[in-house]
Amino acid sequence: MSHAVRQSVHALSRRLLLAGALGLLALGAQAQTALDTITKAKTIKIAVPTDYPPYGFVGPDMKPQGLDVAMAELIAAKLGVKVELVPVTSANRIPYLQTKKADLVISTLGKNPEREKVISFSSAYAPFYQAVFASKSLAIKSFADLAGKSVAVTRGAMEDQELAKVAPTSLEFKRFEDNNATIAAFAAGQTQVLATSAAVAGNLMQRQPGLNIEYKLLLKDSPCFVGVAKGEDALLTKVNAIIAAAKQAGELEALSRKWLGRGAGDLPL
Repeated sequence: MSHAVRQSVHALSRRLLLAGALGLLALGAQAQTALDTITKAKTIKIAVPTDYPPYGFVGPDMKPQGLDVAMAELIAAKLGVKVELVPVTSANRIPYLQTKKADLVISTLGKNPEREKVISFSSAYAPFYQAVFASKSLAIKSFADLAGKSVAVTRGAMEDQELAKVAPTSLEFKRFEDNNATIAAFAAGQTQVLATSAAVAGNLMQRQPGLNIEYKLLLKDSPCFVGVAKGEDALLTKVNAIIAAAKQAGELEALSRKWLGRGAGDLPL
């Protein structure tokens, strides 16, 4: 073998060794899961709502509170780590998870086939349903009765998606970026109808009884699930174990009764 050939062989061997080393480093990086990162940092970032009482809102002490916040704190405590609450809206909660701005989403998140394509879901942890509400003086018995009317709804929320499927074409949608803006618009008379969760509507009824609103039509019975990034199976398994134990211990029932005024019911897995 000539000197030139030997040099070429050695050079090729070095390149192969380097490529192998880089490959092992890449595998090591891929093996670092979200659960590993959380455990090492002793902190978990959880996206929660802060404009959606009683699931998530800012209290008089300016601290987030509500059912979703309490659930985030429960999961962090069971993991033995601190919780960093990340405020989100309906529109950005899934992107926050996908871009690793949050490790989990606990933000009245309903499960549907479209969302299941991009994120994973835990077992359900709380009841939730969306509906159409309006003044008692407004006769609405079916979705056909919404024709020619206007509705306030939060952009990208489950009620936005569900109402769009069944609404008459002449229903005017007025979409807002967060729930506070949606509720404010309806309360100010900018729309005749409100599409939101029963919990949010109940809160509005208590705060502003003069609006004289009532439940009209059911949009979707959609329990709340914890959102987990695709591929983070270890974290998902851990969260499901925590939810199962909390359900067994009556902790989910207690949270539901404290914040929603009714039991958790038969939550799906």
